[in-house]
Amino acid sequence: RVIVTVDNGIASVDGVARARELAIDVIVTDHHLSGDTLPDTLTIVNPNQPGCTFPSKALAGCGVMFYVLLALRARLRERAVYTSETQPDLNDLLSLVALGTVADVVPLDALNRRLVEAGLRRIRDGKAQPGINALLEVAARSASKATAYDFGFILGPRINAAGRLDDISLGIECLLTDDAARALEIATQLDQLNRERRSIEAGMRDEADHMIRAEITPDQRAIVVMDSTWHQGVVGIVAGRLRETYHRPSIVFAPGEGTELKGSGRSIPGFHLRDALDLVSKRHPQLMRKFGGHAMAAGVTITNANFARFAKAFEAVASELLTPAMLEQRVESDGSFNAEDFDFETAAALHNHVWGQAFPPPLFDDEFTVVDARIVALKHTKLRLKRGARFFDAIRFNCTEAPPGQLRAAYKLSLSEWQGEQRVELIIEHWWDAAALA
Repeated sequence: RVIVTVDNGIASVDGVARARELAIDVIVTDHHLSGDTLPDTLTIVNPNQPGCTFPSKALAGCGVMFYVLLALRARLRERAVYTSETQPDLNDLLSLVALGTVADVVPLDALNRRLVEAGLRRIRDGKAQPGINALLEVAARSASKATAYDFGFILGPRINAAGRLDDISLGIECLLTDDAARALEIATQLDQLNRERRSIEAGMRDEADHMIRAEITPDQRAIVVMDSTWHQGVVGIVAGRLRETYHRPSIVFAPGEGTELKGSGRSIPGFHLRDALDLVSKRHPQLMRKFGGHAMAAGVTITNANFARFAKAFEAVASELLTPAMLEQRVESDGSFNAEDFDFETAAALHNHVWGQAFPPPLFDDEFTVVDARIVALKHTKLRLKRGARFFDAIRFNCTEAPPGQLRAAYKLSLSEWQGEQRVELIIEHWWDAAALA
């Protein structure tokens, strides 16, 4: 008997030991950072394990398994199990590899960008799994115009909604089924679960904001919050929102099993979250039941009784490692964009390129006059802007504050679609009162 892990296991020293006691062999495929001790397995495939010479350290768990399958297929060819003509076409998996790579928010280094681009080509060419096509359909997105954005903000949240609120097997079945009708049925369920997830998230985020604003101090370096009514499946998303709002490493806890609290954290550049938790563990060995993750995201389990102690210990580590300069949210732009170059072709080229974690799209900054501004969907601000003699459509997501009449905006050039027609749109990330900057 053998267990093959995917995207986990590198820290499962005790679990692997128990499997060996039961005469079960274990092969670990993972991409997470290891602890001081590696599990006693048949083999470990992990680009981030000590001594591994694989050049890309940014592969997601799905990317690691894709390479395992490539190697396995090559070995089976050597043993004459397959020929070049009879071997399985692993290109069929590329749309799933691309989705997993973006949705896991790993850095899009050169290798990952190639994997994502290859997956996008298959989707645009009509060669995606029925589940991917179904998820795009329920979200009113066109497969022929799919982008990396769809992986991270359209497909990923719907698949993850199953695990957050219901049964993760729904998302798995949606991606694996060859039955288009069944895929659409599941995708419809996932879309409804995602709507419920957004509602729960909004409530938790509002409660966390009130909690933080009432308690945060000017010299506080980290955010650690918990409420007994919060949903465990949404803590990671809320932590990410808090990180964006306050530019602090943020960990959000919700009740787990029994007396456990399960937390999910998101970090800021320069503060390695998994290493910070490791430092907390070394100083307070009994404080955390388990933890793991990456530089920018991690999970941690504690008991309810230890929440206050953990918050204090984590704040102490953050205070040591974070400087005031690291806590200043800086916006780095690519400068002004020539108004004469605002055309559909340029916007389409940028819109369709592979962008993501550690490889963001260009961010421009310019001054505009606000001609019109209105709230849409209760949480976004839609704007009509003027620069020189030209007018521009723009939107700022998750923001309802009134914009200044003359604003300086940091924005991305993109495309919006309405009733099948695409047009140029500015996605505003930040704005400032232009008069105050003069």
